[in-house]
Amino acid sequence: MKTTLKLEELLMFILGILAFNQLNFSWWWFLVLILTPDIGMLGYLINSKVGAFTYNVFHHKGLAISIYFLGIYFQNQMIQLVGIILFSHSSLDRLLGYGLKYSSSFQDTHLGKIGNK
Repeated sequence: MKTTLKLEELLMFILGILAFNQLNFSWWWFLVLILTPDIGMLGYLINSKVGAFTYNVFHHKGLAISIYFLGIYFQNQMIQLVGIILFSHSSLDRLLGYGLKYSSSFQDTHLGKIGNK
């Protein structure tokens, strides 16, 4: 099952790359922006409850897809880009084992504890 989930996340990451390819941005934008959703980790400077909330907002695929479709609706490629970056980053994180966070600790995710193999 773990392999199936990783394959699914890899394919979603590739989907994000394909969606980015449809926009009129240079490729270096994707490379520069792909890590920006990790700004959500700043909430952990306050405490783990706030940190889990902010991290999860920036890594929620449903929100990413909604933002992307909002960009399509308004015919705004910048909004589409935000959705694609959020979606692609979240897929890459999950591929690497970083899931949505529980408020107990940064290491406690919906994919299991980070670092446990």
